[in-house]
Amino acid sequence: MPQGRPAGERESTVSVSILGIRHHGPGSARSVEQALTELKPDAVLVEGPPEAEPLLTLAAHPDMHPPVALLGYASDEPRRAAFYPFTCFSPEWQAIRYALTERVALRMIDLPLAHVLAARPDRAIPAGEPPASVSPAGVSPAGEPPAGEPAGPDSSRPAADPDMIRSDPIAWLAEAAGHGDPERFWEDVVEHRGGEQAFAAITDAMAALREAAGPDGNTPLAGRGHEARREAQMRQAIRRATREGHERVAVICGAWHAPALARRGPASADAALLKGLTRRKVTLTWVPWTYDRLSYRSGYGAGITSPGWYDHLYRHHGGQVLVLWLAKTARLLREEDIGISSAHVIEAVRLAEALAALRGRPLAGLPELTDATRAVLGEGADTALALVHERLVVGQVLGSVPAEAPTVPLQAELEREQRRLRMRPEAGARDLDLDLRRPLDRDRSRLLHRLTLLGIGWGEAREASGARGTFHEIWHLQWQPEYAVSLVEASRYGSTLAEAATALVSERLRAEPPLATLTELVGTALLADLPDAVGAAMAAFERRAAVAADAAQLMDALPPLARVLRYGNVRETDVSQVADIVVGLVARIVVGLPLAVSALDDDAAAGLAGRIDRVDAAVGLLERDELRAGWRGALASLAGRTDVHGRVTGRCTRILHDAGLLEPAELGRRMSLTLSPGHDPAAGAAWIEGFLGRSGLVLLHDETLLRLIDGWLSGVRGDAFTQILPVLRRTFSTFPAGERRQIGEHVRRFGGGSSHNGPGPGGTGTASADAPGEALDPERTAVVLPVLRLILGAGGPQ
Repeated sequence: MPQGRPAGERESTVSVSILGIRHHGPGSARSVEQALTELKPDAVLVEGPPEAEPLLTLAAHPDMHPPVALLGYASDEPRRAAFYPFTCFSPEWQAIRYALTERVALRMIDLPLAHVLAARPDRAIPAGEPPASVSPAGVSPAGEPPAGEPAGPDSSRPAADPDMIRSDPIAWLAEAAGHGDPERFWEDVVEHRGGEQAFAAITDAMAALREAAGPDGNTPLAGRGHEARREAQMRQAIRRATREGHERVAVICGAWHAPALARRGPASADAALLKGLTRRKVTLTWVPWTYDRLSYRSGYGAGITSPGWYDHLYRHHGGQVLVLWLAKTARLLREEDIGISSAHVIEAVRLAEALAALRGRPLAGLPELTDATRAVLGEGADTALALVHERLVVGQVLGSVPAEAPTVPLQAELEREQRRLRMRPEAGARDLDLDLRRPLDRDRSRLLHRLTLLGIGWGEAREASGARGTFHEIWHLQWQPEYAVSLVEASRYGSTLAEAATALVSERLRAEPPLATLTELVGTALLADLPDAVGAAMAAFERRAAVAADAAQLMDALPPLARVLRYGNVRETDVSQVADIVVGLVARIVVGLPLAVSALDDDAAAGLAGRIDRVDAAVGLLERDELRAGWRGALASLAGRTDVHGRVTGRCTRILHDAGLLEPAELGRRMSLTLSPGHDPAAGAAWIEGFLGRSGLVLLHDETLLRLIDGWLSGVRGDAFTQILPVLRRTFSTFPAGERRQIGEHVRRFGGGSSHNGPGPGGTGTASADAPGEALDPERTAVVLPVLRLILGAGGPQ
């Protein structure tokens, strides 16, 4: 490091160059590279948190591949965190790499993160939500959200909108100059002209914009005066660098701040502004980042709409930008089996250039390329455009950091497991099909279930249907950078994933969750192979179940435990401690069910019918005759009661019928009684809804039942029919279209109704399948048939 200046040396020998840049700007990045090469500074000052300085040497590590981010968090409350993302086209990143390569002094000069996090007590990150993010400049100027792509020349925004000026001053300048792309504008006015004079011009332009925008009073990050304190901190850092003896100082900062740093004024005023700021202990590290999280849609405060496009601009500049971009687009579409020829690319380039000329743009930018892609490569449709936006404009890129980066033990273990199990995080989403008969896939399943318990949703379990469901798990994987914060936060529960997940389960148990939540905890802990957590959860479940009087809670608790007991052998999981509890749970449900059906309204009856279905499926999974017999006996007793809601008794009757426990004659008798003329039509409609559920196949296989319903509908009074019609429509609308059509054809075949054989007026109360030729009442038939055809979905002329 250079030695201090002699006491008598003149201040004028010190050169301070202010390089105002646009954050994450490819043109800015190349301009900074060129300026630093010309200036050859002996000190590089970069806008960023000073606490990060010990970590900056890792930026030159061969295993450091942007996009990456500095993660800073409050040591005692990791949810209070901030990200500082960098990409290869970030000017700050190129300045850091220059200083490390040339071995010159490197300083981060923004307001310390210790002050930023201490000044925002109301910005704690809620569990399960991404942490608040800040740009390498802290926040975008004035804390406003970025304005996105600038509007066209016919924009309705005011010529000097203060909010627009503060949110993205370079975009505002580009718009005023008629450019469609702020980065291409920056290339024209800065990079192509080059030299420090261009940065001086930008400083003058920013000074004029700051004057036009007026004072920046409030910011969402930390309240009034936050921007002024940031600039005071940066000016003090510049003074400190000159006092240390550096004679050629280069300052890389957001263009908005450049005028405030060029005119430094008295140090006493800045010292007074910074005096008395509260501090909080913070920890920083490097974490991988993604282009998706760099985009506006991710909620990142100083993001950009098109990181993939800016990456392209940085790597390819000059006259071939459009051609190379459209060639890349064509290659992507060909990989998706979309026929694109070289002629398409040539025409798209011509169209983009023509659009730029028509719009008065000096050069074609992303808006022109987007329109050309839609018109030529996409043939006017947005299907291809959506793919190009996702894969190229935003980009699916995930950075990486070296193993030497500081991390908590939990993060280190996860990285080891990801390498061992060959599950490295990826920028895009993908599905992972695990065959639980294989040891490797069982280990993968355990890892994902442990992370789920810790609230890290890297994998989302999807239902595996059919035969695959017995030994397969389907996971939808998508890694998000903010999981780094979740891992830091979870580290307070333990230094290993198993230890932390077990401790977290114990904490959730102390909150006395409902029985259904307890069973989910038991199931997840079993699948995560956490025996201590399983034991604690099972003990809590036994205590709660022993005093639970609500049969609905017990019914909700059974299905998850039944699935664990049924499929535990596939996963080689010890489920012996679950078996006894399941037996007792079924017994308590059988005893409590008769009391749970009293005085039910329509909504409660629908809920109980659904629970009965789920419990019946769970009992079937257990494959134990004694449990099945007790459960079916309870259903049989309910099905014959007349004081229970029809939705419940109808459902019980259908389950017994499907199990072969009701003779066809007995089923016909029960339906005849329920649908008899003296019975309430609304109760009869509820019974039909419960009995049929979501399947009308039983009516196709048993014409007697269909005739009973048909005859009952024929005999319902007009006012009552209007009352029950919504229930009937809801019931039949759940049937697949093929079933509805076949039911309609059956009804048409035997005449649409039999008033003499059904339970309606003049009927015997029974239906005869062998008497389809009975005379019909034409007037009554004409009234009911149109409505019946509407219900059953049977169209066409009759």
